[in-house]
Amino acid sequence: MMNGAALQMYATYDRNNDVTMATADFRKFLATMPDQEAQLIVTSPPYQVGKEYEEEMSEGEYRRMLKDVVKECVRIVKPGGSICFQVGNYMAGANRPKPLPFLVDPIFRRWERKEDIYLRNVIIWHFGHGLHATRRFSGRYETVLWYTKGDDYYFNLEAVRVPQKYPGKRHYRGAKKGQPSGNPAGKNPGDVWLDIPNVKANHVEKTDHPCQFPVGLVERLILALTKPGDLVVDPFMGVGSTAAAAVLTERRAAGSDINSAYIEEARTRVRRAYAGKLPVRPNRPVYQPNGTESVARVPEGFWLNFTPDDRVD
Repeated sequence: MMNGAALQMYATYDRNNDVTMATADFRKFLATMPDQEAQLIVTSPPYQVGKEYEEEMSEGEYRRMLKDVVKECVRIVKPGGSICFQVGNYMAGANRPKPLPFLVDPIFRRWERKEDIYLRNVIIWHFGHGLHATRRFSGRYETVLWYTKGDDYYFNLEAVRVPQKYPGKRHYRGAKKGQPSGNPAGKNPGDVWLDIPNVKANHVEKTDHPCQFPVGLVERLILALTKPGDLVVDPFMGVGSTAAAAVLTERRAAGSDINSAYIEEARTRVRRAYAGKLPVRPNRPVYQPNGTESVARVPEGFWLNFTPDDRVD
């Protein structure tokens, strides 16, 4: 991939494909994939909140669907690989959300002993825009549940470090006095991600999909949990954010969606990503000091509103 050759994209899975995308139910598609084939599965199952692409289900039927997809994900992921479920809330009724992590995690726990499936992080993805509620606080976050198959798993922190908030800050005493107090290469992004907005309105990546997640969200997971050439699978492909991120980072991708229009849009986006023409919003640091700012010092005038007894030097 990305060596000047034509993009190899097909609807039927083959490990020689760069990208595989099929219009199919996830059960049918995943059944075509061999055991222990994928390094990473990253997906966002439907939330059952009344979107046009969602099949109406009872809560029991919804749980059975989640069990089916988790079972297949566990089967196709490699030892040392990862499974990431990006989830929000299951709406049990008006103003009565059920956080999906509480439904998903017990299903994964059933595979803990049998297949060495372990939870590593519950990542909080915070965003500033969404539906406004009037009878409860407006929802402004979703979660990514990251599981690994086994304890010997791949994780590359160096690929996803973010800029230090105060890159000029140094230790002011002790053995490391004068040395940078943070890693010059950047810091661990932590498990609360504030720098990735959701895809709404004028977002550069917006398509007709009502619940599209941003390329930057899945790109961070791909960079941290896979190597170039690895296979990334998304059983609920939608308009192909996962596949686009995989192509942009020189990984292979495979996935499906029951909506043919979404798959067609996904193919278009992947072709544009391969050609370097897909609009993508880069992840940006929350704060980047300028080159002249004394970020490690108390700002001038800070103590003017305090008494001398309040001061701490």
